[in-house]
Amino acid sequence: MAQPIRIAIAGHGNLGRGVEASLLKNPDMQLVGIYTRRPPEQLTPLQSATPVYAMDDLSGHTADIDVLILCGGSKEDLPRQGPALAALFNTVDSFDTHARIPEYFAAVDAPARAGQKTALISAGWDPGMFSVNRVMAEALLPDGATDTFWGKGLSQGHSDAIRRVPGVAGGVQYTLPVPAAVDLVRSGTRPELTTRQKHTRECFVVLQDGADADAVRQAIQTMPHYFDAYDTSVNFISARALQRDHSAMPHGGFVIRSGNTSEGNTQVIEYGLKLASNPEFTASVLVAYARAVHRLHQLGHYGAKTVFDVPPGLLSAKSAEQLRAEQL
Repeated sequence: MAQPIRIAIAGHGNLGRGVEASLLKNPDMQLVGIYTRRPPEQLTPLQSATPVYAMDDLSGHTADIDVLILCGGSKEDLPRQGPALAALFNTVDSFDTHARIPEYFAAVDAPARAGQKTALISAGWDPGMFSVNRVMAEALLPDGATDTFWGKGLSQGHSDAIRRVPGVAGGVQYTLPVPAAVDLVRSGTRPELTTRQKHTRECFVVLQDGADADAVRQAIQTMPHYFDAYDTSVNFISARALQRDHSAMPHGGFVIRSGNTSEGNTQVIEYGLKLASNPEFTASVLVAYARAVHRLHQLGHYGAKTVFDVPPGLLSAKSAEQLRAEQL
């Protein structure tokens, strides 16, 4: 029997805990360590036997790890950690700042190639699974149009933006597709829809004592890059209600491609996700791509990679023979 793939986790927030849970469902992998910036003794892993180390210990453990899964944030952590750790380890990450992916790819590619390592960036569901389906659908229906809808789901980035508004003690934001817009796209008529027509945003906010509710609502609804281009509702609730009703992290959405294969023949492709836990699903994607990264590295494919560079069969724990017999 083949030796299990030795996986380590860098960072232990919601995503890192999701990777822990996913690894328990993948018997061909073994969690060999969790690396954290917190004091290691403060971290309680899902399995008590899992070693916990300080992040500074990573450079001394290069021989013990087949793939390192990076679970830091895209804003501050991954731009620094990704290139540095790709020089030392095979890595997988979920960098999700879409506009900066090309520069991040270049920053990771050079050190990974120099160190003969394989580094897969921007895995998850968007970027990630939605990206694969957009490319596949466009290739199958070149005469067509693609629309992506997100939600209903809790947006972690937008929720963080709310919490930074003066007068806000706590809050979350949900992205909601407009049902009429989704139906129009599914009809295959290729509507040209504005940002405001496709999604709405719904905020649940806990005010600080003495805060002006109207001022807070105005600050949120006019926030550039986050809310100003959308119809945004702001609902004020208690801290207790926030904890009781909005502590989960659901998300999901659809990629829809409609196109014509000939005059009068409209085809519609749709890929959808309905997620009870955004970080746990993202973690599951990272774990599957960690398996692929290990295999790519064994084949000598070094440097930065994206989901577009990975054959689907490499994601599966099953052999090529099994997949041909069971799934083809």
